[in-house]
Amino acid sequence: MSDERIVLIHATRVAIDPIELAMKNNWPEAEIVSILEEGLSIDRAKKSADLSALDDRIIGLARYAEQLNPTGILYTCSAFGSSIERAAATSNIPILKPNESMFELAFQQGTRITMIYTFPPAVAGMEQEFRDAARDLNSSAKIKSVYAEGALDALKAGNVQKHDNVIARCAANIDDADVILLAHFSMARAAKKVRENTSLPVLTSPETAIAKMKKCIANALDTRSTK
Repeated sequence: MSDERIVLIHATRVAIDPIELAMKNNWPEAEIVSILEEGLSIDRAKKSADLSALDDRIIGLARYAEQLNPTGILYTCSAFGSSIERAAATSNIPILKPNESMFELAFQQGTRITMIYTFPPAVAGMEQEFRDAARDLNSSAKIKSVYAEGALDALKAGNVQKHDNVIARCAANIDDADVILLAHFSMARAAKKVRENTSLPVLTSPETAIAKMKKCIANALDTRSTK
């Protein structure tokens, strides 16, 4: 076991298995601790809590996670990007949004980016994050979002095959993109099926987030060692 402890913060239980599997495959020596606050995604979908209250809860989760002495914190829910940015700005360890690294890699693939999503409340925020990242990295990339209707309901009902098939059918109909993004961590399980149904590159958030977290931790260690 390495010295790295990564705290994963989830707002839905369907995101847990994909990132834990990705960690096992791509960073098996790291210790992972998962925190689930499922009320976040429920309240966001129902609009039963205002955004400032959700913002406070996201930041509070970061402060709690910091008490576990992690080397990094990764949020896995894509609906709370601006809140995660605030949590990261007030922490001395790397805190990552779920999709920032996927967007960065997408810019390297071209300018026509299509993102398939299954959780509508997350889309507007993700598209804004994409535009902000494109501006910051001087990319002219544009994003188009495609809804895989019914996929998330199928997954929550335990019908993984239907979930994957719905997303794969969406991907098969995309022919005007340089790369396809699977928006949410919960969609990573469909990546194999999607790649079987398209010749376009397909990026998932778990794998790209892990790669960026490794780099962030390495950079933080290098900075400390030079002080």
